[in-house]
Amino acid sequence: MLQGVKVVSFDADDTLWVNESYFQEAEKEFCGLFSSTYTAEEVSTELFSVEMKNLAIYGYGIKAFTLSLIETALRLDSECSAHRVGQIIELGRSLLEKPVVLLEGVVEALEALKEKYWLIVATKGDLLDQQRKLRKSGLEHYFHHVEIMSDKREEDYAALIKHLDIKPEEFLMIGNSLKSDILPIVSLGGKGIHIPFHVTWQHEVVSEDVSNDSYYSLVSLAELKNLL
Repeated sequence: MLQGVKVVSFDADDTLWVNESYFQEAEKEFCGLFSSTYTAEEVSTELFSVEMKNLAIYGYGIKAFTLSLIETALRLDSECSAHRVGQIIELGRSLLEKPVVLLEGVVEALEALKEKYWLIVATKGDLLDQQRKLRKSGLEHYFHHVEIMSDKREEDYAALIKHLDIKPEEFLMIGNSLKSDILPIVSLGGKGIHIPFHVTWQHEVVSEDVSNDSYYSLVSLAELKNLL
């Protein structure tokens, strides 16, 4: 049992609903545009390099991803046609129109927790897109507060905890990314529950071995009611 918790915070993408699968499908389609001259691995490597370069400027989300796709296309083909750029823009637009598919156990977990804890969302990404997904998800009424963060570093969580006027040990973060959702809050003295998604963006992968003594790991949100 996690004693002393007052606020239960949920990541959104790949914790409440499907997200990364859509990006990987889009990336595969993007790689296909250059299949006559580059392998998919070469295109993906170049795209990731561009995304990392742009991260501090564009942040996270579909719009940032689309801009990085366009820049990558121009790197791969300096004479990239307007038609191809249009294809890439439509690829990004299609991501904004994807359905919001809830993950297993989400509604049941929120129903079980709503009377006992203050529930919030703390997620990264584009403001308008995340607001859209939350609205379409039908989950909005469960949450007392929604924090759409530019990043999820220790200082970002510290600012959130201060805003909520609670102690770190009263804050529980639930998410699919060890790097963004779990390790920063645990370092601050908070609590974490890691629920892996079956695909993970390369940037969110933790390369070094991490002890799980300081947080819990679950298979799905359906197991959450047995822990809290």
